[in-house]
Amino acid sequence: MAVVSTEQSSPRESSAEQAGTEPTAAEQAPDTQAGTAEAPPKRASGKLLGLLGGVAVVALGIDILTKVAVVANLEGKPPVELFGGLLYLDVLRNPGAAFSLATGMTWLLALLALAVVGVIIWLAPKLRSLGWAVGLGLVLGGACGNLVDRIFRAPGPLQGHVVDFLSVFAPGGAVWPVFNVADTSIVCGGILVVLMSLLGRDYDGTVHRKKKAAKS
Repeated sequence: MAVVSTEQSSPRESSAEQAGTEPTAAEQAPDTQAGTAEAPPKRASGKLLGLLGGVAVVALGIDILTKVAVVANLEGKPPVELFGGLLYLDVLRNPGAAFSLATGMTWLLALLALAVVGVIIWLAPKLRSLGWAVGLGLVLGGACGNLVDRIFRAPGPLQGHVVDFLSVFAPGGAVWPVFNVADTSIVCGGILVVLMSLLGRDYDGTVHRKKKAAKS
């Protein structure tokens, strides 16, 4: 007596058996390498905003305090040698940009500093990167430090001369232009921002990755 099987294969099982293949890993999971960037949250966290503001306030505070101290105690006096001649305290009044560049354009430099401050404030709510928060905080603090000089120091608002007092290897900027804490803050912050960009990390937390070469 013949036994008739009541089991019936499903259409999916039949098609799989007919094809003689199993679904590949690419068919089982979504392609995670299709894009070149990760979608970040849109708003900055309070910690990042606090970090940016804290770094800026510290940089600004150190810049103001050091300028007040050197003007009160060293202006008009011979340079002070430190660290065996590695650094000199030599007070100069600079009408130009960082490292004594663009002298004679003080008002324009003041407006540019205001623009930099405005851009950073505009970017701040979108920050999702720790490195960018520190870098922009340093730039903001340094820009505000020199801007305070340009607004409140002689000869007048937006014409004020910035106090520079750090000279490396020789007094009077003989080896390298005389600078201040604000200049140092701007340069360090700018380097950090450029480094983050080279690493493919944007201020909003987006991480860019190079597409992997297709396998042959």
